[in-house]
Amino acid sequence: MDTARLAGGRIVSARSVARQYAQALFQVAERSQRQEAVGRDLAELMRVVNVHAELRAVFDTPLVGPRKKRAMVDALIAAAPDIGGEVGRLLELLADRDRLMVLGDIARAYTERVMAADRMVAAEVTTAVPIGQERRAALAQALGKATGQTVTIATQVDPEILGGVVARVGSLVFDGSVARQIERLRRRLLAEA
Repeated sequence: MDTARLAGGRIVSARSVARQYAQALFQVAERSQRQEAVGRDLAELMRVVNVHAELRAVFDTPLVGPRKKRAMVDALIAAAPDIGGEVGRLLELLADRDRLMVLGDIARAYTERVMAADRMVAAEVTTAVPIGQERRAALAQALGKATGQTVTIATQVDPEILGGVVARVGSLVFDGSVARQIERLRRRLLAEA
């Protein structure tokens, strides 16, 4: 579901709807100072949903009506007492409004919201070869200085960058790859020729 029609006919993206639910969930959790606990509950719920393909399929399909989805959600909450409280109420609300298909987007948006409140940001770092913990920590510290926030790093390997590092932090890209340096040098040589 890429878009949803709200009352009054306004069309919004699923991502926008998910951010609104995540923000509301964060505000509820913040009042009771349970932001981290709610995040863990939400992560556990997503793990359960992702492990059970049939459950995920029911959540995603418009062919199963809201009443049946609500019954499934009630059974899920009863079977998994760890999924309760704020996250249980969110599930019930999503089932009643037939919006369970945005649950994954809500979980991602909630994690981003908690990180923003903690002045943390996620970085995607690409290197030509795998890097160790010490190098990861040094990169996180350097990116933290550059962004003014605490940085968590997810790494991936792409031999095509030849060497160096490419780091994406939100909309910022720090490209210190050898491939990029070679391209700059090539352009400079062509401009001088």
